[in-house]
Amino acid sequence: MITKDVLEKKQIHIYIVTLLFAALTGLTWSGSATLQDTIEPIIGILLYSMFCQIPFLEVKKSFRNPSFFKALLFGNFVLIPLLVWILIQVFALSTLTTIGVLLVLLTPCIDYVIVFTHLGKGDSNSVLAATPVLFIVQMLLLPLFLWLFIGRESIEVFEITPFVKTFFYLIVIPFASALITQWASKATRIGGKMMDLSSWLPVPFMALTFFVVIASQIRTLSTNPQPIYDVLPIYILFAIVAPLAGLLSSKIFKLSTAQARAVAFSSSTRNSLVVLPLALALPAPDNQLVAVVIVTQTVVEILFELLYIKIIPKMIRGNDK
Repeated sequence: MITKDVLEKKQIHIYIVTLLFAALTGLTWSGSATLQDTIEPIIGILLYSMFCQIPFLEVKKSFRNPSFFKALLFGNFVLIPLLVWILIQVFALSTLTTIGVLLVLLTPCIDYVIVFTHLGKGDSNSVLAATPVLFIVQMLLLPLFLWLFIGRESIEVFEITPFVKTFFYLIVIPFASALITQWASKATRIGGKMMDLSSWLPVPFMALTFFVVIASQIRTLSTNPQPIYDVLPIYILFAIVAPLAGLLSSKIFKLSTAQARAVAFSSSTRNSLVVLPLALALPAPDNQLVAVVIVTQTVVEILFELLYIKIIPKMIRGNDK
């Protein structure tokens, strides 16, 4: 019998199979581009289910371990942005490609990083407790980072009206709905059932999101694969260096072994599916290019996560269980 625990532990394998099936579907089915119309509603459900699992009503827990909290924020919002800035200086990219890279690399993951941290023998409970603040801080800092890194060019590319609409429909509404569900789960029986149902949705809907994005875009991408070639070196270098940034931050704030591993995982794992709606808010066909740039990072990241769960516990050793 399939359980939520099994789904979470097997999610990497599920995503890899889904990506392969999506590529095959996109290349062999002439109508695969029509799947693009399903991306936004699927992401909306995915984000709602993800937000439901984040303890926003218990945000005070984020501050119970100040050293871990500081290390997490320092790693994700000081060291990682510095690393990303260096990477985009070294590699010459177009403005649109740069925006895609910045959107995905500047936003730390708030969902499956918890599972990966657990598999990598890190302090997943501390990561879970910190996710509400992690989400809020990245949403506040992302516009500032975009402006600092590419200035007016980023403002000119984004059209305000569709961007605000997308942010409202695909982030604000799912976020508010998740808060209501969390509150209702503590007050009513129906709310509790809704919370239980939502906990089953993240893995299958994340897989479904991967499927519709890849299947709808890969035919176009196969005729112009250059954007992927441009960003692959950046994503691979990021995946190699980011855990070291997390390790450095954990040493600065003198964390325990399990907490240091957690910061390393958080520094390395990005928030691609939360920022994907923001990419889709760009004018067509620019939105397709930026979406592909973002999803490419996710594919690279999934492969590296298989390495992280083996390497990070060996890289950060200690007596913690």
